[in-house]
Amino acid sequence: ILGNKSLKNFCITWIVVCVALCVILPCQLLLRNRDQSTVIERSNNSLDMIEMSGFICGYISCVFYLGSRFPQLYKNFRRRSTEGTSYLLFALAMLGNCTYGLSLVLKMPATKSIQALYFLHHLPWLIGSFGVLFLDIFVTVQFLLYRQHEERQAGAVALEVEPLLVNEETA
Repeated sequence: ILGNKSLKNFCITWIVVCVALCVILPCQLLLRNRDQSTVIERSNNSLDMIEMSGFICGYISCVFYLGSRFPQLYKNFRRRSTEGTSYLLFALAMLGNCTYGLSLVLKMPATKSIQALYFLHHLPWLIGSFGVLFLDIFVTVQFLLYRQHEERQAGAVALEVEPLLVNEETA
């Protein structure tokens, strides 16, 4: 889908962003801890720079995590096959996302007024875990549908038309 140059630029940009976050966030923590004695205690409703950075990282993570399933879904759809795709990977990811999302839900406070704030603070991770779980259900459906399609075609003698090793940009 992406050309080699586009993919290379994306990877370089991603590395720069990650390195910047790895430098900026610890510096903010150090500054926050150093200045904590002089700062008036903040209200529970306000977000400081560290928390805001965490939310931004959470939502960026959510977008990339959700986006990670679309290339596989699209490729399976185009080929009408899941050949070469490990269902065990998706099954274990589904179990992991389900248990992670449930752990967030089960830790929810009992007090109704705190529940809304808890839900809001954990929203990117809830969307990430349950959203990817939802997309992995589509991958499961593809495995079921295309397995039946492949079983029907297995009876017919097929000539090799396409080489086994295909360049990903042209496939």
